[in-house]
Parts: sequence; structure tokens; C-alpha cells
Amino acid sequence: MPERRLLDATELFSALPEPALARLRKRTTKRTYGRNELLFNQGDPAHEMFVVEQGRIAIATKAPDGRESVVAVLENGGLIGEMGLFDGAPRSADARALTESRLLVLDYSAVREALEAHPDVLWVVVRLLARRLRATDEALADAVFLDVPGRTAKRLLELAGDADEFKLPVTQEELAAMVGASRERVNKALAVFSRLGWIEVKGRGRYKFLDRAALEDRATL
Repeated sequence: MPERRLLDATELFSALPEPALARLRKRTTKRTYGRNELLFNQGDPAHEMFVVEQGRIAIATKAPDGRESVVAVLENGGLIGEMGLFDGAPRSADARALTESRLLVLDYSAVREALEAHPDVLWVVVRLLARRLRATDEALADAVFLDVPGRTAKRLLELAGDADEFKLPVTQEELAAMVGASRERVNKALAVFSRLGWIEVKGRGRYKFLDRAALEDRATL
């Protein structure tokens, strides 16, 4: 997607007037990452933000024992690394390319200049941060109240979107990290769903929903 269309389609930047967008485009660079290449590590200093032009990026945190929890998977148009723009704190999570990915890179100074010139856009920022907080609250509630099959059903539904037949955009290990369980326990949940006639496992990461309503019910139990 051309830089103009990509910035225009990004919720934060689409609220800016065209002259401000034009100035931002001039200060935008592009960067390509290979599969499993890190954009940044948790704890790194933060001085730039990213917009996904093509590919898929995982945002993940790690426990002291090395276990990884994928908290978000961002695709085309996704905004990455904006939190440090507002608090100056180090990166709060790792960002890693799940596929070969191309990103637009914006230095914080360029974005700050645009926001300071158009402070009304800060309401968009508040909305974005509120949405992140709600997502965090929901993830915490899932971890407390949903068991592994329930969380697996919920993540499958999220990854599939409106499609009843789909290919997982992540590996089984990455799906397990999103669920917050071992790969073995997630595979066991998938096998149960298949045995119950809720899904059909078609191989090579492809699935078909046979009873979406049953999965939706299981995702709330």
C-alpha cells in the first residue's frame, strides 16, 4: 500500500490534516524484517514507532523462565511502539516479525511535532489507549475465568474473523503463546473440538468451523 494511503488508513494519522500528513510522509523511512527477526526487545529504549505496511508482527512478553505470551498480532495498518511516545519509558514488550514484513518507521520527534501542532488529535490517542486498556482487562479476565479450551476457542474465533474456513496466520507454537498454555494442551483442546464436531482439521494449519455457535458458547465458559 502506498505511504499516503497507509498513513491515511491508520486511525491515529488519519485524523491529521493533509499538510501535516505530507510532512510526516517526508520523514518516514521503510524497513524490512525477516521471519522471527526482532523489531525491538522488552526494556529497549524507545524512540520510534512503526506502521505495518505488509506482513505480521507479534507483540509478546516473556516470563523469567523464558515462557512467551503473545498479547497481540498486528497486520497491515497496525501501529506498533507508540506507548513510549507519551511516557518516555522503555519498550514494554518484544516485537517480532512472524513473516517477512515491511514497515514504515516514524521517529517520535516527527510525530510529536504533528500532535503539538494539532492537539485535537490527542483525543484519538486517548481513544486508542483506552482501547488498549480494555483489551488488557479482557485478557486478564480470560486468564482468570476461562480454561485452556475456552481460551483456545476464543483465539480461533478471533483469528478466523468472519471466515468459516481459514488458515491460521500463526504457527501452533504462536497460537499456544496467544492462548497462554503449552502447545500440547492447545492441541488437546483442538482435538476435543474436532471430536465434538465443532471444527474440521484440514491439515497444514487449515481449519473449518462446523459449529461456530458451539465454539462461541465455549469461548464464554
